[in-house]
Amino acid sequence: RKQSAGAEWFVSQAIYDIEPTIQLLKDYAALCRQHGKTPRKVILTFAPVSRTKTLNFIKWLGVKVPQDIEESILQHERPVDKSIDILCDHLRTILKECAGIGVPLGVNCESVSIYKAEIDGVHELFRRLQRILLDARGSPWKVVWVDSSLLTSTSKNENGPPRQALEDDRDNGNKKTVGTVNSASNSFHTVAPMMMGVVLGGALVGAGVMLGSSASGGSRK
Repeated sequence: RKQSAGAEWFVSQAIYDIEPTIQLLKDYAALCRQHGKTPRKVILTFAPVSRTKTLNFIKWLGVKVPQDIEESILQHERPVDKSIDILCDHLRTILKECAGIGVPLGVNCESVSIYKAEIDGVHELFRRLQRILLDARGSPWKVVWVDSSLLTSTSKNENGPPRQALEDDRDNGNKKTVGTVNSASNSFHTVAPMMMGVVLGGALVGAGVMLGSSASGGSRK
C-alpha cells in the first residue's frame, strides 16, 4: 500500500534477529511479482551496542535481540566490537539468503545513545557494512570520501581552490589522494558511487548510506 501511495524506499528498524528480515524481504519480492511491480529499495538499519542499558533501550523500542546474541555481546572483552562483528555477519547472511530476489538493498547505521564507544562504533560499522554491500554487487567499486563542508559551502566558495578527495581502496583499505573536488562545479574528478553520511546529535546519532541511485519519499517499517 505504501509503495502504491508513492513511497520510493523503506527503512527497517534496527536488526538483531535476521530471520524475520529475510522472510519479509522474500515476501515483499513475491508480492511485487504477483502484482507486476518493481520492488523499491529497502534500507536495512544496524545499531551497535555495548551496554545492558543500550540493549534494554533498543528492546523497549521494539527491536528483538535473541538471548544468545545479547549474552555474547555483553560477555565479550570489547562488547561494541563483538556487536559490530555480529551485525556484519548478519548483513552477509541477509545478502546470501536474498540474492536474486530482486529487492535492492541499502544500509543505515545508527547509535541510540550518546555513549562514546557506541558512537565511534557506528562509524566503524558503517565502513565495514558499506564494503560488504558493495562487494556483494560483484563488480569493481570505489568510494570517494569528501570533506562534508563541501555539501553546504559550495555556494559560498564558488571561486575557492579545489579540495582533495580520498579513495577507500577495496583491496587493502588504504586511503590515498585520488583526485580533487572543484567547489565551483562540485564535480568529482574520479567516477565513484555516491555516498552520503548523516550524523544526528543528541539522543540519536545516525550514519546512513544509500548506495545506488538517490531516492526520495520513503517509509520506515
